[in-house]
Amino acid sequence: MAKLHYTIGHNELLPRPVAEAKIAAPVSSVAGEREAEQFCSSKAMEVKHQWRVLEFYSGIGGMRYSLIKAAVNAEVAEAFDINDVANDVYEHNFGHRPYQGNIQSLTAADLDRYEAQAWLLSPPCQPYTRQGLQKQSGDARAFSFLRILELIPQLSRPPILLFVENVVGFETSDTHAKMIETLKSSGFVTQEFILSPLQFGVPYSRPRYFCLAKRNPSSFSSPCFNDKLIWCPSPLFVHNGELVTDECLRPQDNWDKLLESCVPVEHFLEFKSTAGPKTAEYGFENANIVSRELNDPLKGHDERNGSNSTDLDLYHVPLSLIERWGSAMDIVYPDSRRCCCFTKSYYRYVKGTGSLLATVQPEMKGKEFPLKEQHLRYFTPREVANFHSLPEHFVFPDHVNLKQRYALLGNSLSVAVVAPLLHYLFTEPS
Repeated sequence: MAKLHYTIGHNELLPRPVAEAKIAAPVSSVAGEREAEQFCSSKAMEVKHQWRVLEFYSGIGGMRYSLIKAAVNAEVAEAFDINDVANDVYEHNFGHRPYQGNIQSLTAADLDRYEAQAWLLSPPCQPYTRQGLQKQSGDARAFSFLRILELIPQLSRPPILLFVENVVGFETSDTHAKMIETLKSSGFVTQEFILSPLQFGVPYSRPRYFCLAKRNPSSFSSPCFNDKLIWCPSPLFVHNGELVTDECLRPQDNWDKLLESCVPVEHFLEFKSTAGPKTAEYGFENANIVSRELNDPLKGHDERNGSNSTDLDLYHVPLSLIERWGSAMDIVYPDSRRCCCFTKSYYRYVKGTGSLLATVQPEMKGKEFPLKEQHLRYFTPREVANFHSLPEHFVFPDHVNLKQRYALLGNSLSVAVVAPLLHYLFTEPS
């Protein structure tokens, strides 16, 4: 079978083969520590200095968690975000409050003073989303990123490394064209990828665009990707130290193989049934079990789990919504291996904002079995955080309400995808 080889220097892009990602808790600190140990053992990660990093559009800290998971020897010199609630969450978890001023007011001298060698950016995605007005660079929310691009040629101490994350669609925008033009004229070489957590064994469909850039004379360990956009819908595997994917699979075969490589949704759930083997395997087996588990006081269900309420009735989907929007709902089960992307409007709206969990396993899945009998619920904020591969110790401050938590998570990124990319970006060729 023909293979499309993705050679990432001496270190595979993935910390381990996706096919072997059968861990009981993909987001647990134990799993994270194991991956970190694998990263740290890499000879290519041995550095003689500590990287100084600027983190733009820091949100709730997904990029910083990715940097930590990638085991990069780095310090965040400053983080920037204009959202005060996001900054509350960031400060609560990292003990540092991001700069909350307008990025557009920054000057080249301001940025030079940080003496940062790496910039990590996750600019607003709304100007480029399919659901939005698609004003691209004409959208006011794009202005701050355009300002950053404008400053790069003016810097006395420009960054050596640059990392940009955004939605699929950004790569065809005029903002993207401006970014590539600016980076090339400033001595950077770029490598671009479109990747989804599904390719990393996480049952979460959230494809995103990534740009990795290095300024001469720094170089990538795999220069074959220079000035290319790599979009591979197949699952990624490591073979003989190389990242490979099946090139000749048909689209449906690609999809089937991708889902097979993912662990089931149940491994990401905050609340699981322990009533019996069948129930434990498939989640909540019947309405009685659901009702009992939802109404019992739950040990350990505190802020560490991303939600302070012990009343799971908060997460039940009302019958009125099911009757009105049932045909538009995406329903998943504990043994499903795919979950739709959670947007910032999850819990506020049903259509197109993320999957709902059926807590009753019907004999026949899908909408042939009455939805009102499947006891649908929203995924909890902790569960959404799990799908984003945020660490177990990530928490929200008490004052952040439920809708705010969902909104902040919807604007976050996938640590499972970004950490390996940062590891690759910060790796120097041997």
